[in-house]
Amino acid sequence: GTDMKKLSIILMIISAFPVLTRAQSSNETPGFTVAPNGELLIKPSATSSANDFDFFVGSWEISNHKLNGRLVHSKSWTDFTAKCSVNKILNGIGNTDHFYATFDGKPFEGLTLRLFDPKTKLWSIYWAASDKGKLEPPVLGSFKGNIGTFYGRDTWNRKSVIVQYRWNKTNPKDLLWSQAYSTDNGKTWEWNWYMHEKPINTKGKKS
Repeated sequence: GTDMKKLSIILMIISAFPVLTRAQSSNETPGFTVAPNGELLIKPSATSSANDFDFFVGSWEISNHKLNGRLVHSKSWTDFTAKCSVNKILNGIGNTDHFYATFDGKPFEGLTLRLFDPKTKLWSIYWAASDKGKLEPPVLGSFKGNIGTFYGRDTWNRKSVIVQYRWNKTNPKDLLWSQAYSTDNGKTWEWNWYMHEKPINTKGKKS
């Protein structure tokens, strides 16, 4: 019986190895492929729609867990709270959110603009912050079930990166947004920011 178990385990490892090798050597990740010219080719999910962010309309209290140094093997994190308000725009094919926090005793405001393209079925997500005053390059993607994945190219400290936003709306009273960077076309990712978002009712209390 013991020998058969060992044999089964060995066979499982052997059968899995080619699959692991292909996955590691491929430029494919869930949500995009990399074209020879470096362009990200992003396909929408079959169910992608302009209603995918309806869950987020309203006001939210946010618990942030943010990596202090990106792409430098940092193990140090900062935790802080923020608030966010979300509204639909453009007859429902877009939305904006305003993010409010305090850093080093100074007020900080962020703005997210999300737009749904009815032709490509992809969402484009843009971010701007009060400390920079410009729209960052967008990430594009869609939701499949309760998980949304969005990707785009950017630079961080002169390094070319792919940015990933991931939404998990499984629990509508505890949404999870997270951000990661990749310097190797999506083979590996460093997660650098997590937000747990809980709804606030109209009286300003958690619902």
